[in-house]
Amino acid sequence: MDDAFTLLRRATDLLPGARAENGVTVDDVRDYQRHQEWELVLDLLMEIADEQPVSLRFWSLLEDAARQMMLEHSADWCEWRAWEMQHGALRARLSMLSTEEGGRQTAFSGQGQLQPLWDIGNRAPDGGQAVNVARLWVEGAPGLAPGESATVRLAPLSPEQWRHVRPGDVITMHEGRPAVGTAVITEVTPPSVAGREGDL
Repeated sequence: MDDAFTLLRRATDLLPGARAENGVTVDDVRDYQRHQEWELVLDLLMEIADEQPVSLRFWSLLEDAARQMMLEHSADWCEWRAWEMQHGALRARLSMLSTEEGGRQTAFSGQGQLQPLWDIGNRAPDGGQAVNVARLWVEGAPGLAPGESATVRLAPLSPEQWRHVRPGDVITMHEGRPAVGTAVITEVTPPSVAGREGDL
């Protein structure tokens, strides 16, 4: 099994000529590798990947390296991004109800562990309301508390049931019968061509 540093070098080789939004290039990343600043290397590779198409292999290399370095948050993020390549990405602006409005009692972790139910307009066979499960990742924050709002990413357990969802659609989040939050879909990205199984 290759060590984390070899994995990061291999991932870097998959990004020839790439540049992050902040201007950092692959050459800069290689310079940090020479100075053995491996955690920074990982962060920069993830930033660069936000600016251009990458392969499933790239995210797999980063995930494995991050787990070896015991950087579980980064590893989970790389695993999430690989899932989005294969199944498509959904982003939304989620507003949680306050506790006084009937929302949650406590904050929740925003790193993909929560799997709430969502009313996305689907109907049950008897014509009643159906709900669909999707994991939730909060962007730019460790979690979300009652009454707060944030941009989130959704990973449906059955992506095919979400194909009709479009930007501007309003969906509701449930953890029981009453809704605990409302989300407005802001971005729908189809599965990436680079995410085909043959690219692994």
